[in-house]
Amino acid sequence: MTDLEKNAIRENIEKIRKNVAEAAAKSGRNPGDIRIVLATKTQPPEKINYAAECGITEIGENRVQELLDKYEKLDREKLKIHFIGTLQTNKVKYIIDKVTLIHSVNSIKLAEEIDRQAKKHGIVMDVLIEINAAGEESKTGVSEDGIFELLEYISGLKNIKVRGLMAIPPLVPYFSEKANSLDECDKNVNKLQINSDSRYYFKKIMQIFLDISAKKIDNINMEILSLGMSGDYAEAIEEGSTLIRPGRAVFGEREYKIKGESDTGK
Repeated sequence: MTDLEKNAIRENIEKIRKNVAEAAAKSGRNPGDIRIVLATKTQPPEKINYAAECGITEIGENRVQELLDKYEKLDREKLKIHFIGTLQTNKVKYIIDKVTLIHSVNSIKLAEEIDRQAKKHGIVMDVLIEINAAGEESKTGVSEDGIFELLEYISGLKNIKVRGLMAIPPLVPYFSEKANSLDECDKNVNKLQINSDSRYYFKKIMQIFLDISAKKIDNINMEILSLGMSGDYAEAIEEGSTLIRPGRAVFGEREYKIKGESDTGK
């Protein structure tokens, strides 16, 4: 890794911290309460470990095999590892003892397997429930209609603990900052142009987060709201996110090639 690359990583991390502080101030929050989990998909261990030298303490991996390939080379004394991608039940056993938080629980079947594997290791695995708030067929995640059924089931499991929610909003209707209420957004949603402003869904997911909190379900603690990536983390913080997942904002475009992957990434 060149000095130029190191300087870029350090400067980008500093820029994110500055933006986090500004966004937190806008929403009357403490910047120290916002966790930065660096999304490290396709990035080489050398760059990830340098980010740790710059003060990053948590990273998120998307793919099981990539995590396994990198695991021994990561500075695990400085870094906690999250799993933030889609997780198949047959691969839970490979990461259950390597990660501190799984962001993508979206079914009873997956929750049961995490509970089973965690029990084998004598641990309680912290997880987030992934919500597909827009009902997109291209994305995983539990629907709004199914979330309470999933939470009620998980509440009875002993080796898995729900700590909050995660979501990846779609391209969504833009609305004015004056649209402070979800009801107002809903009334105007069909009248507004579509762009990449995610605030509408950030508000929607935040309301779901609050609704779940109010239910006070056993073993379900709404402490973490994982919203916001490189392009929208500031807006996510302003709408209540407690954990952001920037990646390209630090590293730029990918360069680490996953074993067995074609040049097209397919």
